[in-house]
Amino acid sequence: MKQIHWISCPKCGSKTRDRLRADTILINHYKAALTPKQEESLLAFMEQDTVCRKYRDEVIILLGTGLRISEFCGLTTALDFKNRQINVDHQLLRDADIGYYIETPKTKNGIRQIPMNEEVYQALKRVLKNRGNAAPFSVEGYKNFLFLKNDGMPKVSANYDSMLKGLVKKYNKQNKEQLPNITPHILRHTFCTRLANAGMNPKALQYIMGHANITMTLNYYAHATYDSAKAEMERLAA
Repeated sequence: MKQIHWISCPKCGSKTRDRLRADTILINHYKAALTPKQEESLLAFMEQDTVCRKYRDEVIILLGTGLRISEFCGLTTALDFKNRQINVDHQLLRDADIGYYIETPKTKNGIRQIPMNEEVYQALKRVLKNRGNAAPFSVEGYKNFLFLKNDGMPKVSANYDSMLKGLVKKYNKQNKEQLPNITPHILRHTFCTRLANAGMNPKALQYIMGHANITMTLNYYAHATYDSAKAEMERLAA
């Protein structure tokens, strides 16, 4: 008799004989969006914690815009509050060998305008008001970056990876219901999943996310919950 080789997911125990499906299951586990309850609990914890509170507005902006972390780090003080939109046309990155550098979108989809909802609008206003003294710094013509380290230099992805790791560790020490690992990408993933669950037109969501093709966006709709599917069926039947 031919032996059947099952592949088990180490996180949930799901079994499949298909390697591609196994990889998909595992990827979805480790990039799962935060639930609305987790998001609310996280922001409430940050509000009452004197150390974490100073990062709360940055988390609100990431959760409310879906920006890639390098796009977020590339934001400058030249914000369009009049039209309440965030203009995205570059990313700020840092390499151990060459230092800071700017990267422009590889496709036209990466260049876009993201609307500021009221929470994001107010958070950006507070960040600008509380922004510390910037070091004299420019890179490839860009200067006056919005998010600064204590030394006045711009923050980059690694700073947020570290901050979120410490935040989750502190939260989990003080709360019975544990938060999963959170990265900047998970905050982006959470934003996209929320809008997909709310029924946003996929092409509109593709534009906001800056996805190169619609398939990338449609993958987020796979994270819709039973409740959201049920609500959509009831809406269509009404």
